[in-house]
Amino acid sequence: MKTKHWRTLQRAYVILLMGFMYLPIGVMIAFSFNESKSRSNFTGFTLSWYKSLFSNEMILEALALSLLVAVISSVVATVLGTMAAIGINGMGKKSRLVIENISYIPVVNPEIITGVSLMLLFVGYNTAVTVLNGMGIPLPDSLFGMPTLLISHITFNLPYVIFNVSPKLRQLDTRIYEAALDLGCDHRQAFFKVVMPQLTPAILSAFLICITYSIDDFIISYFNCGTLQTLPIAIYSMTRKKVSPEINALSAIMFLVILSIILISNARESRQYKRDQRRI
Repeated sequence: MKTKHWRTLQRAYVILLMGFMYLPIGVMIAFSFNESKSRSNFTGFTLSWYKSLFSNEMILEALALSLLVAVISSVVATVLGTMAAIGINGMGKKSRLVIENISYIPVVNPEIITGVSLMLLFVGYNTAVTVLNGMGIPLPDSLFGMPTLLISHITFNLPYVIFNVSPKLRQLDTRIYEAALDLGCDHRQAFFKVVMPQLTPAILSAFLICITYSIDDFIISYFNCGTLQTLPIAIYSMTRKKVSPEINALSAIMFLVILSIILISNARESRQYKRDQRRI
């Protein structure tokens, strides 16, 4: 009897927790279909705010910029992070532990510190450029804009790639790689034919995480975007004037897109886990 009551309490707790986290999002999505601009009364169903959203040039330009930055920075961060994880995995135990702890700092570091420090770095570059141009050494006048956005997004995405790929590397059986070398493969062939297929799920998961964080980022982008506007910054500028139902529609779309990415990633990992279990 006690066990039954305990399970009921557990279920009630989970339902309350899920409701606390997702009920506000559900209300926001519901009001994105509200006929009026009221934030308290639902007066009727309409798709007009979604139509208005997709005719808003500022929003569409910000969305295109966010997607472009997210894809480019995620690809670069995934490649660099995977290479870094392989290099760290080949180090000695003490060196690997030190490097992993250093790599973890940006993850726990408040984003505002990362954003401001990157901004100061780019400001320092601009100062150096002014001096060097005065000496007759031609360099770009300023990095602020697309270059700073890409560098910033690559920088904060790198640790997530390292910490997704590193555990998978430690699980690999090095004897399989050595067997491939004994069977005639060179190091490059053994890596791409033996190691990479086993790392692919972790690499893909890291890429999807980078895409999600990049699209969602506001603070670091805000300090390093120059005159450009990513989607979160565009939403912020809209809320400063007036909270429009278009923001509800845009937020609903962003939530569903990011949720889809997470679900796809989890589904792939689940299928891969089941395949691995069958092989065992």
